[in-house]
Amino acid sequence: MAVDLKNSALIIVDVQNDFLPGGALAVNNGDKVIPVINKLQDKFEFIVATQDWHPATHGSFAGNHEGQKVGDTIILNGLEQILWPSHCVEGSFGAAFHEGLENHNWREVFKKGTNPKVDSYSGFFDNGRKEHTGLGDYLKRYKIEKVFVTGLAADYCVKFTVLDALDLGFQTFLITDATKGVNLAPNDTVDAFGEMEKMGAVLLQSEDLL
Repeated sequence: MAVDLKNSALIIVDVQNDFLPGGALAVNNGDKVIPVINKLQDKFEFIVATQDWHPATHGSFAGNHEGQKVGDTIILNGLEQILWPSHCVEGSFGAAFHEGLENHNWREVFKKGTNPKVDSYSGFFDNGRKEHTGLGDYLKRYKIEKVFVTGLAADYCVKFTVLDALDLGFQTFLITDATKGVNLAPNDTVDAFGEMEKMGAVLLQSEDLL
């Protein structure tokens, strides 16, 4: 597949230690995306990343709700919320990008999940779509028309980043071998791929660009 990379950006979603093997919320084989993303970066002049950056008091953490456990669902600030283990706490090793992930050509890092009252899966908005990270405006300021999304996790932060990119009018591509899913249910990643494609995302593999 020939893909024109003019006016395009590579978005690297949340490739942080806590989402990698050994981390607090590890994605199975999450580390496998790192060499793929590093190769892809050579093809893009415009690269940005998102970073989960939670206060320790964040309402999505099961440990902050007495009697609740990881995987339970609560209502947080009016929204349904899955409870997760504490992860990507601001300033922690778990919140840092993996040391093997090249970052010397990144234009900007957009932090998300900083408000303890609402989770933020998407790199563009919080889950209530009341606050934005600035990513959408930043891309439009630089006349970006196409975004190529990679990172973790396919069935949560990557999926919602893709859906919001589409909603904001970007031609949106998901690089399927540069993402892995949490898979709370066995088919979550496959279902997420299908949902993104149905909404207009183009699914491709890194070899289509390399």
